[in-house]
Amino acid sequence: MHKILVIEDDRATRKALQELFEPEGYAVQAVQNGAEGLAAFRSSSPHIVILDLRLPQLGGQDVCREIRKLSEEVAIIILTGSPDEISRVLLLELGADDYVTKPFSPKELLARVRAVLRRTRRNQAVEQLSFGDVSVDFTKMEVTRDQTPVSLTPQEFKLLKYLAQNPQRVVSRDQLLSDVWGYDSYPSTRTVDSHILTLRQKLERTPAAPVHFVTVHNAGYKFVP
Repeated sequence: MHKILVIEDDRATRKALQELFEPEGYAVQAVQNGAEGLAAFRSSSPHIVILDLRLPQLGGQDVCREIRKLSEEVAIIILTGSPDEISRVLLLELGADDYVTKPFSPKELLARVRAVLRRTRRNQAVEQLSFGDVSVDFTKMEVTRDQTPVSLTPQEFKLLKYLAQNPQRVVSRDQLLSDVWGYDSYPSTRTVDSHILTLRQKLERTPAAPVHFVTVHNAGYKFVP
C-alpha cells in the first residue's frame, strides 16, 4: 500500500484529501504545518508528499527543499493557490515533481498522483534480483538458473525489470503495454501474454504451474519473487 503524507494548514482541504485517497487504497497521514510535516516524513517514510506551498511558520518551499535533501526517491506534488506562484524553474529548484492549482479537480489530482508514482517506480534502480533458483544482473544483462546461463532478449529483460520494480503488484496487460512497450493504444494484448509465457518457460521450475509469474484472472499479472 502506498503511503501519502499531506502537509496542509487548511483543515477542510486535509479532510477532502483523506476522503479522496483512502477509498482508492492509499494510506494517508495529514498534518497541519511544516514542522509536523518534516517530523512525520522522518518517522513514516511516505511514497508521496502533497505539500501546500503557503504554510505558516516554516514555509512550503523550505519544507520541500528539506524533504528532497532527506530523500531523492519520494514523489512531491505542490498545492498552490495560483499558477503564477510557482514556475517550472522554481519547481525544479525545489525538487518537486509536479504541482496542482487550487481549487483542484479531485480526478486530476488523483491522476497526477498515479502518474508521479509510475515515474518514480520506473526510475528506481534494480540492479540485481534473485528468486527461486534464478539470479539476474540487470547491469550486465546476465541471467543464470541453477548457475546455468539463460539467454533473454532485450525486451524480455525490460519486462522482467519492470516486474521486479513492482513485486507483488497486479499489473494489467494495458499497463504493461504502456510502461514496457510504450504503446499509447492497445490493439492486442497477446504480445504481453507471449512474453510472460516465454519468461515462465525460461525461468520457472514448472512453467505449467508458475509460482513467480502469476496470472490474476481478469486483472493481469503479478510477479512473486
